[in-house]
This record gives sequence, C-alpha cells and structure tokens, in this order.
Amino acid sequence: MTSDDTVAVSGSPTIATIASETGVSPTTVSKVLNGHSDVAPETRARVEASLERHRYRRRGRRQPVATAQIDLVFHEFDSAWAMEIISGVEAVANAATVDVVLSQLRGSHSPTRAWLDAVLARRPFGVLFVLCHLTSAQRQRLHRQRVPFVVIDTDSATSASVPTVGSNNWNGGLIATRHLLDLGHRRIAIVSGPHEVLCSQARVAGFRSAHDEAGIPVDPGLVRYGNFHVVAGYEHGMELLARADRPTAIFAGSDMQALGVLRAARRLGLDVPGQLSVIGYDNLPVAAWTDPTLTTVNQPLRDMAGTATRMLLDLAGGVDLSTSRIDLVTELVVRESTAPPAGGR
Repeated sequence: MTSDDTVAVSGSPTIATIASETGVSPTTVSKVLNGHSDVAPETRARVEASLERHRYRRRGRRQPVATAQIDLVFHEFDSAWAMEIISGVEAVANAATVDVVLSQLRGSHSPTRAWLDAVLARRPFGVLFVLCHLTSAQRQRLHRQRVPFVVIDTDSATSASVPTVGSNNWNGGLIATRHLLDLGHRRIAIVSGPHEVLCSQARVAGFRSAHDEAGIPVDPGLVRYGNFHVVAGYEHGMELLARADRPTAIFAGSDMQALGVLRAARRLGLDVPGQLSVIGYDNLPVAAWTDPTLTTVNQPLRDMAGTATRMLLDLAGGVDLSTSRIDLVTELVVRESTAPPAGGR
C-alpha cells in the first residue's frame, strides 16, 4: 500500500482501486494526486472523475510545506482597487509571518489547468482568489491536495461550499440612490460594471429599489453598463451629459468610473455639484483628494481582504470555520460632490 492510500476503512478506495478502474498505473494516479503536470489531459480527467466518484481523500495530515506562504490570485490587478486588497492581505500575513505570492489570470475569472498545476506543485499554505471562480473539479483537486482556499468576491452569490468574504452590493446601490433622491434629484443615471457580473446587477437592483420605494420610475436610458475603469465613466458620462434631458446626478459603479464622470462634466463645462451630483463606489484613498471630494459608497476592501486571510490561515491550521460566508457592511461617505439639483430640476 502506498502512502497516498486512504484510511483502512472497509470499502474505502485505494490508489490501486482507482488505477484498476481507469486503466492506468498506480504511479499515474499518484502523479494526479500530487499535482504533477506530466500526465495527459485526457488521462488526468479520467482519473480525477474516478477520484471524485469514489470520494477519495488522503490519509492523515497534509505534507509540510517548505515555506509558509499563501497565493493571492487576481483576474487582474492593474487598479487602485487591487492595491487595497493587497494591503489588507499583507497586513494579516505579515503579522503571521506568512509570505504572499501574487499572481493574475490575465483577465480570466477562472484559473487554467497549467496555473493550478504550478500552484499545487508549490504546495502553499492556501490560496486566496479575488473575483475568481473555480470549477467543481478544480475545487476537488485543491481539497484532495489539502490546500485550503478562500474567495474574496463582491458578488455575494458564491456557492455555500466555498469560504467567501464579500460585501452587500444591493445595500450599496440602495443607500447611494436614496441619498440622491433625498437631495431632490429625480433624473438619476447609473453607470455600473459589466452586465454579467453579479455585483453590478446587485447595485443596479438596489438603485431600482430606492426608486420603487420613492414611487419614482427609472428611465431605462439612464441605466448603463461598462467596466469599472476611468474610460467607461468618461465615455458614458459624455453620452449622458450631452443629452437634452441630461440627468442631474450620476451614480458610478466605482470611484475610478466616477473620476471619468467628473472629467466628462468638466469638459462639458458643468459644475459639480452645482449642476451635477456624482457618487462613486469603493471609497478608495483617491476619493478624498478629488476636486470636489467624492461622495462614495465605502466598500471595506482592506477589511474584506484581512478577514479572508484570517479565514485562510485558520483553515490551514486545521480550524473549522463557524461560517462559510461573511458579507461586510457598505456605508455611504458623504463629501462635496453631491448637493440638491440646481433650481429644483
């Protein structure tokens, strides 16, 4: 019996069982279990399917790692938003004397097989995924290797089986829109993130709910989707503000989008907040340095990252989590970029 066999329980599968069923050698099964890359994709898929069917689990404790490190994985990290996450992770990891290995998936929200092979070969303490989604097979591979993982995901809709830290996006959309409605705005536009991203949908849902409770219809032409970067805010801002029936307020899906809206307003000669109110989302440090300073929804990114890191370190230490899902509260930070509409328009 090899060291990878399961605990000797009647009917429990062994490497030999898996090898016999899939028509490969025990060595090949062991390579799949240990994350080696020198296994043909078709063979690996066949072995992994058999492992999952038999609910194969390793015996005893995971092998020790050479160094204490965690992998922090982004779909992309070319933004101030990502830097807030990195800072939150680093603060907790440094205190625990754990190294952080940073990587990105070139815009993809799901890791490739080659990337996962490389991570498993390193055998880190664990993996933190930021806005990245694992397939069921990928989750099973990490479980079999006893590599814990936690997702930092603002979507608020991750599978209950995946330890996740997020924030309440619906509430963020609600409180931002309520603020503008309370100021007297009635033509409010929203520039959200990508339509297929759940956090974008949740913020728009909160925006609509605020209108519903105020008895004010939403103009479909004022609901826009883009990415979360400056250019999207600028382009949508130029289009919205060039309309004859332009909105008196714009709620942006990120602070970076809001910067683009502010630039569009300046280019068109509109005063903020005298002629246009603008709200951002995230409360990045730059929001307190714009002119005017930016009213925004505080999404506690550093706290989310720190909480997720502590969860991961607990899992790596064999501690059972009391809950698999934590959503932190979003709050409105009122600054200078919002005011009642000019002339009560």
